[in-house]
Amino acid sequence: MIVVTGAAGFIASALVSKLNSEGFNNIVLVDDFSFEEKNMNLEGKNYVDRVERESFFDWLDSNGNRVEFIFHLGARTNTAEFDHSLLTKLNIDYSKMVWKYCIKYQIPLVYASSAATYGDGNNGYKDDINALGNLEPLNPYGWSKNEFDKWVIDQKEQPFFWAGLKFFNVYGPNEYHKGRMASVVYHTFNQVKHTGEMKLFKSHNSSYQHGEQLRDFVYVKDVVEVCFFLMNHRKNSSIYNLGSGEARTFLDLAKATFNGMGVDENISFIDIPEDIRDKYQYYTQADMSKLKSIGYSKEFTSLEDGVSDYVKNYLVQNKYY
Repeated sequence: MIVVTGAAGFIASALVSKLNSEGFNNIVLVDDFSFEEKNMNLEGKNYVDRVERESFFDWLDSNGNRVEFIFHLGARTNTAEFDHSLLTKLNIDYSKMVWKYCIKYQIPLVYASSAATYGDGNNGYKDDINALGNLEPLNPYGWSKNEFDKWVIDQKEQPFFWAGLKFFNVYGPNEYHKGRMASVVYHTFNQVKHTGEMKLFKSHNSSYQHGEQLRDFVYVKDVVEVCFFLMNHRKNSSIYNLGSGEARTFLDLAKATFNGMGVDENISFIDIPEDIRDKYQYYTQADMSKLKSIGYSKEFTSLEDGVSDYVKNYLVQNKYY
């Protein structure tokens, strides 16, 4: 039995699809299932039960001995969320409970961290567990993820295997419900579809031209491949970066989307909203050497190939993965 929290969300629902494709159907989904738009991500998936987020620990008390693995991907993921109490409840305290139950029932664990923990990147993007205290996240979401990472490293009691994954800029199918937090590919597709053009953020940093801000974009199908690898690997417990390892510009991303749609490029620029302007990352690039050092050898999908697959096989057809 495999448990996936945040199961109706973007990455977790894609993981369920990956698990199904590998023959794993004895899956228990945990989430707040009150959002019908998110629940569309679960249509056609194979699983044995749904458990409401608030009931999960009671459920574990009755079923913990049957669980063979937990993917804890559920979180408050809005990077513009400024309610510290909510982030503490959902991203820190809830995750601590998951950790403690994994110890209690000897369940291996993979949990979601975030590249938002790295802040402006002045301290680099190396997944060194000894440097977590030096990181300065730019928003409360990144702070909450880093606080849990730091807590994990300080724990003397641990599940027999665990891994935290610092997701970089993930894009791909099943993010339809994310609104403002969806990827730039998704926003480009919809803007071009409705207006014929894409408006990217201007640069408010003299070191970068408009649209030349750099991100490590990673395709969701690659993300779930790494999750599946770790489920089978079950050693070398640590925190790992999960990006493509290659920074690309937002212009590259937008151009790839236009190309996937078969539409002529039409790109203009607008100011970054003031509420996120001073929290904006201009460069991210995952150092992927640590994950590769433990035996992960699959190539990551190129930006052009990932965007093409996403646009042609999912967005155009309004399909889920």
